Order: sequence, then structure tokens, then C-alpha cells
Amino acid sequence: MSTANKNHPFRKKWGQNFLTDTNLLDKIAKTIDPKSDDDFLEIGPGEGSLTERIFPYVNDMVVVEIDPLLIKVLKARPILKGVEVVHGDILLQEIEDLPIDEPVRIIGNIPYNITSPIIFWLIEQLDYWDDAYIMMQKEVADRLNAVVNTKAYGRLTVVVGAYLDVHICFTIKPDVFIPKPKVDSAIVRFTKKVRPKIDDDKYMRFNKIVSAAFSQRRKMLRNTLSGWGISKEVQESIDFTRRPETLTIDEFVSMV
Repeated sequence: MSTANKNHPFRKKWGQNFLTDTNLLDKIAKTIDPKSDDDFLEIGPGEGSLTERIFPYVNDMVVVEIDPLLIKVLKARPILKGVEVVHGDILLQEIEDLPIDEPVRIIGNIPYNITSPIIFWLIEQLDYWDDAYIMMQKEVADRLNAVVNTKAYGRLTVVVGAYLDVHICFTIKPDVFIPKPKVDSAIVRFTKKVRPKIDDDKYMRFNKIVSAAFSQRRKMLRNTLSGWGISKEVQESIDFTRRPETLTIDEFVSMV
């Protein structure tokens, strides 16, 4: 998350939107509430405007940035001396391979076009982080908290809901960014469920079954899930003439 440098060329391919409101940056930092024994991972630090509000108060911090021009900016800032700056794509990183002790706390203003992959990345990295504060499109935040039988309820709601608890901290209007996005944003806090609803070894199958069910959400489950070898007992107890948006997360879990 960064304030804007007028000279920085905004890279559309990386979905860059820079935060320009210092009061909002202060509010985000206060919401995150960094502690002296925390180790932080920041995704997409930009020019380091949020980084500088977190790093002085914590034990250690690593940032992962994809834009080589911003890598130079981050490394040149005296206030960020001591921050480990990694040039790369977060989706290709494993937290345990980064130069920081885990579990980490995670913060990020991520490109909105890769929000879902990053949330699934968080699930896959479950053992290595404590909590995560992610800025995202408000519409995606609403999908994460959607209730059964609504248009917003879908694969993201179900898969995330099996592993993570989701809290929308606050929403943000477009005019605090450069360039200005066309949508409202939200800061979302993720924490891990004390007991995930699905075991690690069943994650891939669970994810694929949910994806298949919602790939044609107007169709009955008996059509979309016919090739998944789901037992007759489960099919009868759920009633496979239903459509996917009518099923609870627990009903999806029972199929795996």
C-alpha cells in the first residue's frame, strides 16, 4: 500500500492503485495494531507508505513486490533500512522460504484481478501465518461473507468459509487512490478457524467439487457432480435435485 509518486508509471498489468490519504493509512495501521514481537509479510508494498507505519514497531518485516522500479524505491528509503525486500510474484512464493520467521502476520493492497488466487494461496499456506489484513474490492469482500441462497454466495464463500473466519474492518471510497478505481474497496481481516471443516489432504478434492458445482450454478447437482463418485447416501441426504447456491458449507463438506 503506497502513496503516489507522480513520476511512477502505473502498471496496468499489475493492477497498481496507490493510496494517497495519510489519515486512511494511519487508520489502517491502527486497525492492524502491530506489536513488538510480530513478524510481518507485506504483499505489494508499493513505495512503502504502510510499511513505514508498521516496520518501526515490529520485530521483523519482509515485503514482496513485483515491480522492479518500486524495488529500487523501497531499498533507497532510509526509514525502511532493515526491511527484507523480495522482488517477485507472491503467488510463486512459499512463506516458509522467505527470509523471516513464521508464523507471520500478513498485510497487502493486492491487485484486484488476483484477489481470489491470493485468498486461495492463504489457505494453502495456512500453517505459516496468524492473521491477514487484505485490501480488496468491496464486492469480493461481500462474496466472502455471503449467505446461502443469494447471488453473491458461491465457490469463494464456500471454500474460504471451510478454513477461514472473515471480518470486514471498514470500506474505502475510490477517491483516496491514484489512479482512482471504479469500485469501493474494503479492508478484510482473515483468521484461521480453530478447526478447519476440511482436512488438508482433502482440500484439492473439496475445492474441485465446489468449483464444479458452481461452474453451472443454474443446474442441479445431479448434473454438475455426476462424475465425482459421491455416495448414494450423501446424494439422497442432500437431495441432488437442488442447485449449488442452496447448500450450506457443511453440506458441501459432507460430499468429500
